[in-house]
Amino acid sequence: MLDAAGIEAALRRAAAAAGARVLGAMLHPFPGGGVTGVLLLAESHISVHSWPETGFVALDIFMCGASDVDRARAVLEAAFEPARVSATLCARGPQEMPVS
Repeated sequence: MLDAAGIEAALRRAAAAAGARVLGAMLHPFPGGGVTGVLLLAESHISVHSWPETGFVALDIFMCGASDVDRARAVLEAAFEPARVSATLCARGPQEMPVS
């Protein structure tokens, strides 16, 4: 599992791969190696929560505009090298609603 500096570097690589603009980063390391943090993007954010004691990391990638979430995900999967991945893609913004 990556430390705080390694996680921040991975988040920044993911944002660059997605074509997003980084506005800032705030990461907090916990004793034992866990990290919580967020990379603030002009297009939204990428957040992270890691639990090295269980080998688990949760990542949220929120982006709008022309940013490519799949490219960001690929970079993060390469950085964390997970044995298993569970991902959900949620469309954001105005959606067509049925008219009743």
